[in-house]
Amino acid sequence: MKKILTSVFLVLLALSTYAQESKSYRFSLEDCLRFAVANSYDRKSMELTGESLETTYEQSKQQRLPNLSASVGESFNNNANGWSTSGSVGVGTSVTIYQGGQINNTIAQNKLNLDRNSVQLERYDDQLTLQILQSFLTILGNQELLNYQLEVLKTSREQMKQGEARYKVGAILESDLLLLEAQYYSDSNNVVDTRINIGNDLLDLKVLLSMEPTDNLEIISPDTENLENLRETLPTEEETVSLAMDYMPDLRIGEYDIRLAEKSVDLARGGYFPSINANANVGMGVLSFDQSGNSQWYGKPTESVGVSMSIPIYSRGQTKANVKKSRIALQQAELEYEQTQLSVRQTVVQAYRNVISAYNAYRVSQVREDAYRKSFAAYNVQFQYGTITTVDLLQQQNSYLNALNNYIQNKYSLVMKRKILDVYMGKQITL
Repeated sequence: MKKILTSVFLVLLALSTYAQESKSYRFSLEDCLRFAVANSYDRKSMELTGESLETTYEQSKQQRLPNLSASVGESFNNNANGWSTSGSVGVGTSVTIYQGGQINNTIAQNKLNLDRNSVQLERYDDQLTLQILQSFLTILGNQELLNYQLEVLKTSREQMKQGEARYKVGAILESDLLLLEAQYYSDSNNVVDTRINIGNDLLDLKVLLSMEPTDNLEIISPDTENLENLRETLPTEEETVSLAMDYMPDLRIGEYDIRLAEKSVDLARGGYFPSINANANVGMGVLSFDQSGNSQWYGKPTESVGVSMSIPIYSRGQTKANVKKSRIALQQAELEYEQTQLSVRQTVVQAYRNVISAYNAYRVSQVREDAYRKSFAAYNVQFQYGTITTVDLLQQQNSYLNALNNYIQNKYSLVMKRKILDVYMGKQITL
């Protein structure tokens, strides 16, 4: 008994610790997006990359300034008079006056890299938004399906009880009763499967949010009954394409790639130009000691100022090759940008037409679901009065379930496809 009590205590302690470590969240779609942006590990990594690029940019601006260095020397000598030591100190500085524009071009290139990373961060946010939206809508669809399935399960249970009563008085055959029981257990299994799917969908959403799998997450269902606004607020195809072409991060990244390639050409061409540097040095004198401990200064403090020029004459074709390769890279960047423009335009047009198609499919499935739901209700009443067979009832019920599944899928497919367009146009995503 003592061992049993100890085991129970340890289990309760473990459960208590688990409950204390787990957190609970109740999120709308907007809450999910904010949480993901704040906690995404990939996003934090990209932010760190941005900090590194900013450091590189700030440091490159310092290259315009002169440097400053100090020197200290100490030597030991052995001659006819014995051992002696001597030391020296000095300060020197140098500055680049001209280097074929290399410093300015490097600064501009580093700034472009920094800005490009910011656009890459926007693209990542858009991709993460689409993934979270898909996962969120999948959960909503399964939750709505579960509510309908629970209603159908309740009806199936009542049908089975009625069948048992009618079978006892000989109103139906045993085969009819078995069909009713099989339908009930099938509907029960559908409920279990949908609940499992919701649990798995929530786990997938937690991964996208960088949330602990043990945390409790409940999503807030928005009002999705009136989807007419999704169609009414849809701009024209031309307006949609125009807005997307102005916003899409892929296009802006392509523009930065072209500008970076142009700077690479300028940097390569800088190898043709001479570089001019100025320098200045001040010597602070030399102090010596002999083995008897006597010390003396010898030599005078020196000052020097100079200008040097390095002129490239022959680099074994290296500079010419660098310029040619950088120009080829520029042409490639321009071609990739044109290809991206075409791809983005095609993607947006296709997405726009998918919305139109999804809306039409939703409207058809909505009418069909309503018709089959009312028909199933009528068949259920007729079955209660014994005017139709069990087979007729179950066929109508299965037709209703198929129409219901189709309606829910089309409903959330429309929402997803419409919101994809909003992402492409750079609009804030809300439900």
